[in-house]
Amino acid sequence: MFNDFKVLDEDRPVYIQVKEYLKRMMIKGTLQGNQKLPSTRELGLLLGVSRNTIIAAYAGLEEEGFVYTLQGKGSYVAAVSFSSAASVPSWQTDWSSRINGYARQAVELDRMKRGIRADKKTISFTSIAPDEQLFELDLVRRAFLDRMAIEGNVLLNYGYAKGYRPLIELLMRYMEHKGVDMQGKDMLITSGFTEGLDIVMSALGRKNGGTVLCENPSHHTAIKNFKLNGFEITGIPMEHDGINLEELKQALSERSYDCAYFIPSYHNPTGIVTSPEKRIALMKLMAEYQVPVIEDGFNEELRYSGSHALPLIATAGQGNGVIYIGSFSKVLFPGLRVGWVLADKELISYLESIKRARNIHTSTLDQSVLFQYLHNGHLEKYLKKARSEYKRKYEWTKQCCEKYVPFARLSGDGGLHLFLEFEAGFDTHRLLESCSSQGVIFTPGDMFFTDGGGLNTMRIGFSRVSEEDIGTGLRIIGETAFKQLRG
Repeated sequence: MFNDFKVLDEDRPVYIQVKEYLKRMMIKGTLQGNQKLPSTRELGLLLGVSRNTIIAAYAGLEEEGFVYTLQGKGSYVAAVSFSSAASVPSWQTDWSSRINGYARQAVELDRMKRGIRADKKTISFTSIAPDEQLFELDLVRRAFLDRMAIEGNVLLNYGYAKGYRPLIELLMRYMEHKGVDMQGKDMLITSGFTEGLDIVMSALGRKNGGTVLCENPSHHTAIKNFKLNGFEITGIPMEHDGINLEELKQALSERSYDCAYFIPSYHNPTGIVTSPEKRIALMKLMAEYQVPVIEDGFNEELRYSGSHALPLIATAGQGNGVIYIGSFSKVLFPGLRVGWVLADKELISYLESIKRARNIHTSTLDQSVLFQYLHNGHLEKYLKKARSEYKRKYEWTKQCCEKYVPFARLSGDGGLHLFLEFEAGFDTHRLLESCSSQGVIFTPGDMFFTDGGGLNTMRIGFSRVSEEDIGTGLRIIGETAFKQLRG
């Protein structure tokens, strides 16, 4: 007995590891109730640790009710009742027979679970997350310490479903500076964009049978969300400057829709920025047909050239038909799961109640750190550095695509990715298989299409790839694609 103890984690207090070791022995029945434990000196010698470590471990066990002490006699195992596995009938549940349709569809739509697992040497163009090398850890640490010094005891307690008030006020001003008329509007803080969209879709009625309009292709996470919430999707093809308005008019004239979802800036996956003229025309159509709009503020901050384009919600003026969902996940720190929904006050009141019912509130600590970081004025400096770095990578990736894959149509006006479209009949899944064996992977484009198309397309995410690897990876993709095209 006691000969199998090992210190498993050098960074964890040893007395806690000893306490947990003895507790496991008690639960398994190796140490019985009312059994006398070795003296602290003796057990210290047996386990190869100090006597003070054993004293602290025994004290911890006594505090938790596993050990009792008799004055002058030593420490004993408490007569705690531990149910033996042998005393409970063994039974197995067939969980697959108890899983509902929602869970089954979630698995079916979960591309990440079935994706290619890349090792560290693989050149991966699959991510459009920010480059963590740009994160200013000292400034984030300072923001955390500043906020904890001011109200740490409050931040570690429960917060409010609607969100952390200082952050809401700051983001409301931030959206106002984007040209949004804030009259009659309110905000809900969410755990990132995805939760925001899910809450909105779960709140919307299905007057028209549960139908949503969107660009085709579109954000894969949004497509998943629509399907999981029971919405039928109608995708409208894209042009070089945004959604095809003629096809949109045709779709609107044929049936009614419960809502529309658009990504006007640095569209995912095509990277297209909808022109100012088309934004106005689009919103006029939505107003004419009375279709509520969900606007995804994806990557708006990563503009490398050209003038600022107003968000759709800004073009709507005092109208209340646009729901704007934003986050800094693709710009700042996706590990801080903070997003926001800006919409009509009445709608936000409903969304707040759904949020409270689901998970009470978004982490107040995350919200407060983001608030303090923004309040300290670091976003503007960070964006200047990030734009410079990503612009250089964007231009280099674009050059490499034009050089090595000239036979594919290229789109993307900024952001963290580019989109390639090959001739009809080309199979990018087959291309991925061939490239993967050469140490290069990317995202086939069909996952972004609403109608089963896009097998001849691919997305190239460059944000976390070195310039050298961008060149090498695209050369391999280009050479492999050329061979596949020839036969």
